[in-house]
Amino acid sequence: MGNCNDFSAVIEQLDDFCCLVVDLPGHGQTEVKHDANYLMPDTAQAIITLLKYLAIKQCWLWGYSMGGRIALYLTIYFSQYFWGVILESTSPGLKTRSEREQRIQQDLKLAKRLESVELSQFIHQWYQNPLFSSFIQHPGYQQAFTNRLNNNPFKLAKSLRMIGLGMQPSLWHCLSDIGIPMMFMVGALDCKFLMINRQMLDVCPQAKLGIIPNTGHNIHFENPLAIVKMFKKIIQ
Repeated sequence: MGNCNDFSAVIEQLDDFCCLVVDLPGHGQTEVKHDANYLMPDTAQAIITLLKYLAIKQCWLWGYSMGGRIALYLTIYFSQYFWGVILESTSPGLKTRSEREQRIQQDLKLAKRLESVELSQFIHQWYQNPLFSSFIQHPGYQQAFTNRLNNNPFKLAKSLRMIGLGMQPSLWHCLSDIGIPMMFMVGALDCKFLMINRQMLDVCPQAKLGIIPNTGHNIHFENPLAIVKMFKKIIQ
């Protein structure tokens, strides 16, 4: 529901880095010409095209939630462009076809709702999900909520339909083949993704798991200093 500005507090702590932040399809200022370009392979290829255009041969890759799923896809299929990857509150997708089909139906209903109610109403209901319980208690939540109103609900709906969790191919079977450094970051209060990330670590023993205390799903927003400190330890 956010945009590239959500990482501003993290970037302020990374003053010795040059950071490139990207609005994903359906979010922020990014314009997508064709519906098919919302799909994960097209989105990943667009990011690689951007890196080539900017003559960035290699960099660290950091992705959160949906952006983390795209980052994992990039890590698997375009690893030569990255020194390593940080996956924040991320899943490799749903394991079975039945799970994916069920999730697609859920996302289609959400997409229809996005197009039929006020965006502020949808966002308010979206953040009632227990996943975001610590996020909505954060002092900066109201400002974050206001920033999300700048998104286009019809583009967000298209994103749900085209690159939602159900539409994504499962990447679980690819985890053990990744050869670059990886860090799974998850908030200690995010019970759902804590379980998922521990399962990821079981099949990807070369990765590391970083658990951020007193933090939920939106780690970069709730505790940017802690997540940056952990990132700097990784690259030392």
